[in-house]
Amino acid sequence: MKPLSIISEGSQVNQILCAVLISMPMFAYGNCIGWMSPMTILLQSKNSPTSIPLTDVEISWMASLPYLICVPATYLVATLGDRFGRKFALLFMSAVSATIWILKLSSMNIWVFIVARILAGVVMAGSCVTYPTYIKEICEDNIRGALGCWGALFFTTGSLFAYIVGDILSYQTILMVFLAIPIINILVFLMMPESPSYLIKYGKEEEAVKALVWLRCRRQYDLTIQREIDFMKREQRNDELKGKNLMKTILTDKILFRAFQIALVAALARELCGAVPVLNFAADIFRLASGVTGLVLSPNQQAMVLGSVQLCGAIMASGIVERCGRRPLLILTCVASGLSMCILATWFLLYEFNVSPPGWVPVVTLCVCIFCDASGLMPISIVITGETFSYKYRGTVLATTMAISSFADFFQLLFFKPLAKSIGVYVAFYFFGAMCLATSLYVLLIVPETKNRKLEEIYDDLQSKKGKRKIEKHTSTTNVP
Repeated sequence: MKPLSIISEGSQVNQILCAVLISMPMFAYGNCIGWMSPMTILLQSKNSPTSIPLTDVEISWMASLPYLICVPATYLVATLGDRFGRKFALLFMSAVSATIWILKLSSMNIWVFIVARILAGVVMAGSCVTYPTYIKEICEDNIRGALGCWGALFFTTGSLFAYIVGDILSYQTILMVFLAIPIINILVFLMMPESPSYLIKYGKEEEAVKALVWLRCRRQYDLTIQREIDFMKREQRNDELKGKNLMKTILTDKILFRAFQIALVAALARELCGAVPVLNFAADIFRLASGVTGLVLSPNQQAMVLGSVQLCGAIMASGIVERCGRRPLLILTCVASGLSMCILATWFLLYEFNVSPPGWVPVVTLCVCIFCDASGLMPISIVITGETFSYKYRGTVLATTMAISSFADFFQLLFFKPLAKSIGVYVAFYFFGAMCLATSLYVLLIVPETKNRKLEEIYDDLQSKKGKRKIEKHTSTTNVP
């Protein structure tokens, strides 16, 4: 692939084009998750296309299954990406997305719906593992963060798109529209390059150079291309000196373990900020608020409001992350989300004691939480993880943190409402608020800035004071004539 003559040398347009296509499975994943909101009402109505309305138990399993299946699926997709390439893994995810809608078009049986939701868990896993690794490996440092936030942007856009078309189109038409998206993406993405890091790993240096030439819009013998190739080789040589058991190496190497801790805390903070249960509790919050404000929205209109808030947050993140950095944005959104959860908890506490707090408070705090999740917690946690590990460990770490956070989501969806009824919903929201505030403190004290930085610079910040003294002592002794 050669740079087009109409594109100026050094342009980033090809990286942006590739990033758009890499992000499309996230859009398809948003379609899968967003489909549940308008379709739940239809599938449980007398006009259900299944002829027999689905029960609450069947709908609950359909909603929660993707989060459970996502746990083993993260390792499956990570393995596919490491062995057969990031491009293959992405095409595999698009093929799975297409299969989901083909199944729903072909049968109305409840077991077909459940199998389709299981496959949605595979798409979820692949989107959150392959997307950030692929983006990290094709993008230049100065746009890596902005394009890394596109995952949240495309996911929220996909969800909002599902809410809108679910409200205006027929059941069959919706499925055909969603089927067309992954099929078109497969056909177009076949023309995109493989990850240069993957090609270098398997000794395909000539192909890696060609991929970089196209991505960077430069000439084959440009010095910047050779410098990037040399950096990839050096990074992978350093990895070869370490053990082959990746998780064992991560857990035993002090620097890698500190980086893994950061990735895990960021992933758990993303899921325990309250956004997941808040979205599921949104209907009750809107209902309680409507009694005071008089604003009555249908469930699908509520979903559209929240989807719009998410989209605004994701747009903001991709627009400012390269200006303000990862740490400030993550700290700010954690603090704002934590305070909103504490205010929401206090509102519920007052409501339980028959005090009449303002009806607009729960709606505003709900929107703040969703906005903060989309603008900071969701995208930045994935960006930081992608930037703090080399090619060898990136897929494994993303798979592991995604698996653990998916378990957290599954149990939240399963037990949130029963626990809220038994101990009080305000206790749960105080917990989410405390988690967000604790995360902001952790980021402030522990997490290094990764914006426009090489891996060696980030790992230097993760060195303990004792480790830094050893390195300085070794350097001074080796420099003595």
